[in-house]
Amino acid sequence: MVNEHAEENRRDFLITATSAVGVVGVGLAAWPFIDSWSPAANVLAAATTEVDVSSIAEGQMITVPWQGKPVFILHRNAEQIALAKESDKADLPDPQNDADRVKQDEWLVVLAICTHLGCVPQPVGTSDFGGFLCPCHGSHYDTSGRIRKGPAPRNLEVPYYEFKDDSTLVIGKAVA
Repeated sequence: MVNEHAEENRRDFLITATSAVGVVGVGLAAWPFIDSWSPAANVLAAATTEVDVSSIAEGQMITVPWQGKPVFILHRNAEQIALAKESDKADLPDPQNDADRVKQDEWLVVLAICTHLGCVPQPVGTSDFGGFLCPCHGSHYDTSGRIRKGPAPRNLEVPYYEFKDDSTLVIGKAVA
């Protein structure tokens, strides 16, 4: 009887030890695969773009690259801001208030990619609504980047951005 009990303990120990070694082995084999999901160093470096906006005059717009995509940064003047706020009441295909699209009234930051087929719209002032015009199929956007006329289904996308200080705009979110 003592012999059967010792044999049972030994078997339990071997099963437990073998299982533990198997779990550790699977974990070690899976680690490179799981680690490959982490962004590469060059991707992390492109995660954010800092832009000095202090030299952008009122009414002027610049285009900067961010993650391989063009971004419009428009320093809106009082007329453009008023036009954008006035359009909040309009019948919009993709309703969104101007206040929900900007962090500061005078700055509009949008991806410069038409939501219809991905063309780059023409700069501010070229559309019927004082905003952007897509030359490919004629989508018109207002001074808040909202679709007003044409085949585009959605407003120009607003990327994540924040103001680091009064003169520095950071586009994108730093990945830790």
